[in-house]
Amino acid sequence: MQQDMHDITLSKTGTAFLSIAVAIASWTLVGNAQAQNFPITDGQKAIATQVAQAGVPLSELAPNAPDSYTVKAGDTLWAISRLFLKSPWRWPELWGMNLAEIANPHLIYPGQQLFLEKKNGVATLTTRSPEPVGDGAPTATVRISPRTRFETLSAGALPTLEPHLIEPFLVEPNIVSEDELLLSPRIVATQEGRVLLSRGDRAYIRGPAGSPVTEPDTGPEPTFRVFRNPKPLFDPDTHAVLGYEAPYVGKALLVRGEIAPVANTGAAGTTWVARLLGGGGKSEGENAGLPTAASVDIVETKEEMRVGDRLTAEPERQIRSFVPSAPQVRIEGRIISVYGEGVTNAAQNQVVVLSRGTSDGLKSGDVLAILKDGPTVKDQTDPAKSNVKIPNERNGLLMVFRPFEKLSYALILEIVDGVKVGDRVTNPR
Repeated sequence: MQQDMHDITLSKTGTAFLSIAVAIASWTLVGNAQAQNFPITDGQKAIATQVAQAGVPLSELAPNAPDSYTVKAGDTLWAISRLFLKSPWRWPELWGMNLAEIANPHLIYPGQQLFLEKKNGVATLTTRSPEPVGDGAPTATVRISPRTRFETLSAGALPTLEPHLIEPFLVEPNIVSEDELLLSPRIVATQEGRVLLSRGDRAYIRGPAGSPVTEPDTGPEPTFRVFRNPKPLFDPDTHAVLGYEAPYVGKALLVRGEIAPVANTGAAGTTWVARLLGGGGKSEGENAGLPTAASVDIVETKEEMRVGDRLTAEPERQIRSFVPSAPQVRIEGRIISVYGEGVTNAAQNQVVVLSRGTSDGLKSGDVLAILKDGPTVKDQTDPAKSNVKIPNERNGLLMVFRPFEKLSYALILEIVDGVKVGDRVTNPR
């Protein structure tokens, strides 16, 4: 007995070493979680806690749900959820099945093995292998001793979706309102009269009347997104303009703010002095009575820029959680645009614009069903040959990943047939 106790007892030195190791491991996990930027909402945790207590009914499992699965590099949380559950947007339930062992559903790594247990009409998911069937009596004495184990987190946690499908759309295309469009600065000139601008070139911009481009009093110089020819997006039912889609062409860094002429009345009469807004400097000369454009340097280009392109302030990068879930409110909307010039049809993994947004209750991560309009046909069995409407059929699923006030960007996750502009979207069943 003393020898057994010795095997599981740590000396003071060993305890200190283990505490340091645990602290380092904890710091690494926390640091990795922060780097991944994967927060957990209170609602998701509440659902998961509820499911963890009751389990998931066997009827909710996918027909071919495996008894075990080893997580592989390249997997996504959506794919794993689809593997075990009929409805992959019910990811919090899958997390709840394993809540005791996976504290954060985003921190699931390649190499982990998941086991599906079915008992009393419910299913649970665990990272421990199920106990063997039998009387459960131990057959041998197992002696354990403390040891350290090092695992690299370089592979990173699994993403909800394949990141490359949506990352460009988190920073590139933008939806602006009519007011934002009217207030956006514009490129008015280039150096040496160049027609096209690329990275490293300087351009000159002006804000609208009454809203000149100014330099900040403190902090770094602001960065702008540059966009071209924003197209209006209409509600297909009311025909109202819901917003303007602004195709991204690059980024520009403000070098110097606009200089506006101000009247200076003195003993000699009225003269004009150019004042650097936000900078406090003064300049006089032959054209002192004219406004002077602001200067920007082009720091990134997706396409070459030109006079007439507009700018919006670069927004702060936000933490986004793409945990799939069904909307909490009733949603009835339409696909009003497929991202890309002149594109009207979409396939799986393409991005579309929906006619509903945050004002309608949509949020990032909401999953919607795509409905294909059923045609109107003549009832050949009716002597009067009356018309009859064929029901709308579910054609796939999409997930909102960037909602705006009246519009949203969504990624098509699954599809049966082609998707087109005008197709309806609604809550999944």
